[in-house]
Amino acid sequence: MIVSLDNAAFSYGDNLIFSSVTFAINEGEKVALVGANGEGKTTLIKLIMGQLTPEYGAVNRKNGARIGYLEQNGGLNSDGTVYGEMLKVFSDELAAVERLSQLSHSLSECDPSSHEYTVLSAKFEAAQKFVDSRDAFNVDVKIRRVLNGMGFERFYERSISGMSGGEKTRLKLARLLLEQPDLLILDEPTNHLDIPTLYWLEDYLKDFAGAVLVVSHDRYFLDRVCSRTLEIENKQLSSYPGNYSKYKVLKAERYALALKEYEKQQEERAKLQTYVDKNIVRATTAKSAQSRVKQLEKMEILQKPYTPPAPPRFNFTYEQPPYERVLTIKNLNLSIGGKTLIAGGNLQVSRGQKIAVVGQNGAGKSTLLKHIVAGGDPAVEVGRYVHFAVYDQENANLDPENTVLAELWERHVAYGQTEVRASLARCGLVPEDMDKKVKSLSGGERAKLALCVFENEHGNVLVMDEPTNHLDLPARESLEEALKKFDGTVIFVSHDRYFISAIADGVAEIENGLLTAYQGGYEGYLSAKRAEEAARRAQEEQRERERYEAGKKESYRSKKDRAEEAARKAKIKQLEADISAAEEEEARLNQRLVSPEVLADYKAAGEVARSLDELRAKLEALYEEYAQYIA
Repeated sequence: MIVSLDNAAFSYGDNLIFSSVTFAINEGEKVALVGANGEGKTTLIKLIMGQLTPEYGAVNRKNGARIGYLEQNGGLNSDGTVYGEMLKVFSDELAAVERLSQLSHSLSECDPSSHEYTVLSAKFEAAQKFVDSRDAFNVDVKIRRVLNGMGFERFYERSISGMSGGEKTRLKLARLLLEQPDLLILDEPTNHLDIPTLYWLEDYLKDFAGAVLVVSHDRYFLDRVCSRTLEIENKQLSSYPGNYSKYKVLKAERYALALKEYEKQQEERAKLQTYVDKNIVRATTAKSAQSRVKQLEKMEILQKPYTPPAPPRFNFTYEQPPYERVLTIKNLNLSIGGKTLIAGGNLQVSRGQKIAVVGQNGAGKSTLLKHIVAGGDPAVEVGRYVHFAVYDQENANLDPENTVLAELWERHVAYGQTEVRASLARCGLVPEDMDKKVKSLSGGERAKLALCVFENEHGNVLVMDEPTNHLDLPARESLEEALKKFDGTVIFVSHDRYFISAIADGVAEIENGLLTAYQGGYEGYLSAKRAEEAARRAQEEQRERERYEAGKKESYRSKKDRAEEAARKAKIKQLEADISAAEEEEARLNQRLVSPEVLADYKAAGEVARSLDELRAKLEALYEEYAQYIA
């Protein structure tokens, strides 16, 4: 056990967050923590970290346990470089390697029969054991593996102070991975990560020796990493074996069973009460009625299973369908700030298709969507009767000074107030939200408002940039269902692979300036990428075999060839020695030529000068011969 909570409860003032929470996280476990926004996930993490104290109950931590915590928007702040900051994690290891080198040098200069040598040997052995236990000679390998996996392979010497908030968060996660804590707590770790980095992180965490507690809205991530799921709901915590998908099934089964038992008891209690009401006053049946009263009194009354609030309900409709060919991109060249994003790109989208646009951060996904909607480029042909509805991940189309009610009503003045309120309510905004200003809304509330506005545009082609950002899991699942039912066209960007897998029937990837279309949905895309990777590796292996065969041919030269090569190498070695000796003699003669005693004796000076001329001629001949042998 690394950490456990025993019957813990916590409140903020009169607001009870949760009570009677009991669970433990064991060594090496990978645990998901889920729950609607506001249920207390962050509070629970702060209790584990010791930043908060429970009102009652206990939080127990293993002695000496190291806990690493990645906050949702917590970045790494430093004036150093990326690589330099990662080196700080291994200060003990680097010091030990330096100490080992010093001891090795001291031993080489010490008499093996002396007492000092015995003492130094013991210290050297202890230092060697420490270095081996920490794998200290592989510090650089460890750092490069994590930095490359997290997308920093080209930024080792980049200053951290100049990085964006998302990059700093990503770098802090990299440092936490290198620190190898006993328990790694990750709050929304997939924010700011592109899809290749997500896959790398998932594989890394599956092999991670420590325990992991993850809060995430990325269901694909939870499915691949976690083997147990904790849920906070209605101020209680429940534990389910298995990943997120398994948890959803088990929760539904648990709810159905609890509801069945509750309804069965209610039916039984009703029958007993009916019998009592009819028979309690009759002399002949009063005794049996009293018996049933006792049964009712002894019965442990079951509570009706908690039913969570209904998630938002989205519904996308349009008035007129477009022509069959919705979008045709031919030989598109797209750049921004002098950087080429797409060179000669081609893509065709037909009516009813749902296309996910994927690629690394900065590849140009959002720029492509904006370019399509903006129009004006002859390389982008939009079909007749296409009516775009656009969802912007920054919700920049919302007026921060408007109220929630006015934000929708001002766009559709023909709507009645009841109609506007009903539309907002379906999208998850409660009556208390109606008079709030847009700027005061939480990220989740703002996203629901933006989706409500988006829904009421009644586009027949939906263009969506990261529509699941800020939405909790029930809202994401509701949005998925609505888009699956929508018979129009959807072109969207998302990092949510679960969402992509549920919606997309095609994928357009932007990579290294290329725009490539893949059919068969997300799984078809992944299969194609795996095949491409296998082909690339096969080519590398073929090139390696060719190099190996060439090396074998080189090693099978004739005896005569090998003898001649050995003689050539020996001659080169002898020439290098002769040249070095001649250069040393030249330096000595130059020094003697300017000495006071030679300068005072013209005969001696003449002899030294003649010797120098002869030596320089010899050196010139040696240089020429050496050049012939190494050519």
